[in-house]
Amino acid sequence: QVQLVESGGGLVQPGGSLRLSCAASGFTFSSYGLNWFRQAPGKVREFVASISSREGTTNYADSVKGRFTISRDNAKNTAYLQMNSLKPEDTAVYYCNAYIRGYNAWGKGTQVTVSS
Repeated sequence: QVQLVESGGGLVQPGGSLRLSCAASGFTFSSYGLNWFRQAPGKVREFVASISSREGTTNYADSVKGRFTISRDNAKNTAYLQMNSLKPEDTAVYYCNAYIRGYNAWGKGTQVTVSS
């Protein structure tokens, strides 16, 4: 059974940092790309970052480029999203996502709130 479990969210002041984790199980983690999405209240879910399976090629939304870093540890079956220089507009529920054998898998999300 494919499972993605996010953690690491919380309340942080503008300019602060957080590191989100996505623990994966039920599939061969190293063989699949991983994505992070986010959804702010009243807005559609949007792409944040992606990382490929083996080469670790990364891609970012323009809104987070230079501030966020996606990474993965295949030995731990875990993906990460390091978020620096956080802004109030980064406030959202952050979701881990992977497309596994024709199934679009999502975690339940972790809340990130950027506020003073």
